Amino acid sequence: MSIQSSIRGNITKSYLIMVLFIAFVVVVGYVMGQALGYGNGFLWIAVLFAVISSFFGYYWGDTLVLAMSGARPADRKRDFDFFTVTENLAIAAGIPKPRLYVIDDTAMNAFATGRDPEHAVVCATSGILERLDRRELEGVIAHELSHVKNFDIRLMAIVAVLVGTIVFIADFFMRSLWWGGGRRNRDRDDNLGSIMMVVGIVLAIISPILATVIQLAISRNREYLADASSANLTRYPQGLARALEKLHGDKEVLEAATNATAHLYITNPFKGKNYGAWFAGLFDTHPPIAERIKRLRAM
Repeated sequence: MSIQSSIRGNITKSYLIMVLFIAFVVVVGYVMGQALGYGNGFLWIAVLFAVISSFFGYYWGDTLVLAMSGARPADRKRDFDFFTVTENLAIAAGIPKPRLYVIDDTAMNAFATGRDPEHAVVCATSGILERLDRRELEGVIAHELSHVKNFDIRLMAIVAVLVGTIVFIADFFMRSLWWGGGRRNRDRDDNLGSIMMVVGIVLAIISPILATVIQLAISRNREYLADASSANLTRYPQGLARALEKLHGDKEVLEAATNATAHLYITNPFKGKNYGAWFAGLFDTHPPIAERIKRLRAM
């Protein structure tokens, strides 16, 4: 399979999952609204929450992530390779040079965020800048710029909002039941109301888990896409493969990372979790590095 066909296939799969995710949000909101006896009103509350969250996440999500990570603006003299590599690759990719930030941490990692190529940010740890040679750094930066050019940064921001919406409506539903919010359906005393109540409770329990699994599945898929795009941009897949080998060998946990930001990084910032079981692997934030290196070596 060629790089371009791999990219097209991953894009199609990711957006198909995205459509199904939105449909999942609508179904969960509808069922829980019917179970509580609010009709479509509950669904509109969920939609309104998602819209408001999307608005704030779209415009200020990158600022929040950088603040949570304790990142500082990169300095051209101090971080010369970071600047020049990014400038050269941004020109080659045909996108504006993103704003550059550094996390002063000896752990090796990097991520991209923002809403589009004109408002993008690439952030790297001081550890990765110090320990990669220029060709390896090119592979990593090209990977992050691919996230920007492919609009992965926007896609993952939207998915994060949808996951938050699912968690919100599930929590709201359970709290409403606790405070007697399901009395409307109980007063109706019909089979449909009882069925909707049971289905609503089941969804409230499993939907946050399913939403998280979908988010992580999309995140893993986008990592493969960014790897392929990086190789296509640099014309040297071995650079990123060598960088991933060094990242795999680095067992230091990135203290600045959180569960909310872990999926953004090029590799799992928490390290040391090698799931053997298929079910447990569903909750990995990243695809296996060995498989990523294997694909890059085959290009």
